[in-house]
Amino acid sequence: MRNLCGVDVSKAWLDSWSAGRYQRFANTAEGVAQLLAFCREHSVELVVMEASGGVEQAAFLALWKQGQPCAIANPRAVRSFADAMGNLEKTDRIDAEMIAGYADARQLVATPPPSEDQRRLTALTARLRQVTADLSVQKQRLHSTSEPTALASLKEAIAFFNRQTKALAAEIAALITADPLWAELDKTIRSIKGLADRTVAVLLADLPELGTLSNKAIAKLAGLAPLANDSGQRNGRRRVRGGRPSVRSILYLVADVARKYDDDLASFRDRLLAQGKAKMVVRIALARKLLVRLNAKARDAREQMAHAL
Repeated sequence: MRNLCGVDVSKAWLDSWSAGRYQRFANTAEGVAQLLAFCREHSVELVVMEASGGVEQAAFLALWKQGQPCAIANPRAVRSFADAMGNLEKTDRIDAEMIAGYADARQLVATPPPSEDQRRLTALTARLRQVTADLSVQKQRLHSTSEPTALASLKEAIAFFNRQTKALAAEIAALITADPLWAELDKTIRSIKGLADRTVAVLLADLPELGTLSNKAIAKLAGLAPLANDSGQRNGRRRVRGGRPSVRSILYLVADVARKYDDDLASFRDRLLAQGKAKMVVRIALARKLLVRLNAKARDAREQMAHAL
């Protein structure tokens, strides 16, 4: 059994478990330094944390910076592992122990931290998504009042969010242009008519694996791969689940736009509808077909860049 350290991360604490030893540290720079010392004292090979909405990132990056290998585990998978092991209780201490047990059972390996530019692109794209949603809400509220002061307030908010949208889009574009690989992938993605700035930003930020995985793997990563649900003679309905919601959402939208300019996508959609497939099934299949095409194009672009170096 490898010497692993499971860490349950919250805003306030880093609850750690390694080889029967439990320790709680504050989720601060000082607490991370103490966790690092704890790991080195006990010769920990790998620190494993659950993805916790970004709360884990500060400790994850700080440990990597000091040379301590770390990995991120899927929280749903850890919870399922705990249930399977008969641990129905849930405390921070138990969670830390279950994270370590899950990592050992699955033989998790270190998850290298993203580059500074990748982290920045991800943060800017997430913020642009938030601002766009806020802008949409403010525009909808324009129709809910005729009171002059309320209308003026709404228009001021809309102007503010419009400025934010333009500024964030410009920052993202500059970041992509400055990176040779991203710039090449940008051109590759845009080669499919109907795909533009927002699609490029989401794919590069939230699906950096594009062009590095098989078509089946990339579809599953995005949550667009139907999962088998068979048992004996029963062939259950296959559904999609999990994956990356931001990627899936943008692909649903742009796939429907792209098929208007692409005969292959359009005929594929028409065939499915003619077979009586449900509209949501068709929507998923169209998005998956577009993603597979993008993955192949991105793979070619990466290979061409590698040969050029």
